[in-house]
Amino acid sequence: MAPVGILARLKSLYSKHQDEPSLSVQTVALFSIALTLLYVVPFYLSPSTRPSPSLSRDAPSVIRARVRAVTGSCIACSLVVLWLAVDKGGSSLGAALSLLGWWPIDLADILRCLLLTAILFVGPLYERGIVEGEWRAWLTRRKWSESLGGWIGWRNYVAGPITEEVMFRSAIVPLHLLAQVSPGRITFIAPLYFGIAHIHHFYEFRLTHPDTPALAALLRSLFQFGYTTIFGWYATFLFLRTGSLPVVILVHSFCNWCGLPRFWGRVEAGEPLGPPVRGKEDDGNGNGNGSGGGVSVGAGKLGVGWTVAYYALLVLGALGFAWGLWPLTESYYALVDFTGKAGAKLS
Repeated sequence: MAPVGILARLKSLYSKHQDEPSLSVQTVALFSIALTLLYVVPFYLSPSTRPSPSLSRDAPSVIRARVRAVTGSCIACSLVVLWLAVDKGGSSLGAALSLLGWWPIDLADILRCLLLTAILFVGPLYERGIVEGEWRAWLTRRKWSESLGGWIGWRNYVAGPITEEVMFRSAIVPLHLLAQVSPGRITFIAPLYFGIAHIHHFYEFRLTHPDTPALAALLRSLFQFGYTTIFGWYATFLFLRTGSLPVVILVHSFCNWCGLPRFWGRVEAGEPLGPPVRGKEDDGNGNGNGSGGGVSVGAGKLGVGWTVAYYALLVLGALGFAWGLWPLTESYYALVDFTGKAGAKLS
């Protein structure tokens, strides 16, 4: 439970009677749709950001232009939500900044949430670090330079997590809090906008992969919508529990780096050798992000025990994650009390 001091600072967001939310649910839905469109539509307004059969979304020129466009969208949306919190919610500027997760920053909250996420991914970390022998490279400056040196890596681990969390957590979630939507509904409904924002990849994929059957492309997009929505549930839960934008940005970046865990097949040995394979434009078939793209030597099948260990760790990680979900996300700066209505603790 958040201490009285933080609750008092956020109380100014709710100057009206508790049964009179600052915004209506319908207004919040319209604002959320508008923010989602403002994040995606600029990608298609300019030839420098618009995908085409001859220009991939992974081309450095496209990434640079899109990062500039979406940064402007995030700044504009954040200012609008700050204004709504101050004008409609009767908040002080400091309390509004807390509502958006910008301040204060608690290092302990960040470390606990990263630990919780690492527990969930202990199986993939074992596969990449131990089985594939990457763990030594994780501690080197060269590895970090390889991961962030290309534009794809910069988008996946820096620009993407920052802009997506600013828009879909720091902007959209506070709108729902101002409407006094319950924490459970916020956790499961607000991330749908995050998932919907990725549907446009279906159009981009069809442009750049015209030979792929439409059904296969559709299933790919539905799968992407599914796992981005699931991650959105987790990120929204963390944001509500910690009130911290840096927490969800760093967890997002870590999950992008880990990728989706394997749920079938055997693990294989392989010692990464040299930097990841990249095309001349950093937009070829390689990841361009320094993970799993290197040349391997000695690759081959290991004994079945290595695979058994991986899947055992996958299960143990899920159990450990479930055990630590509530204690490791408890924070001094929590925005809501999950045992009651959003905003009930602020009155």
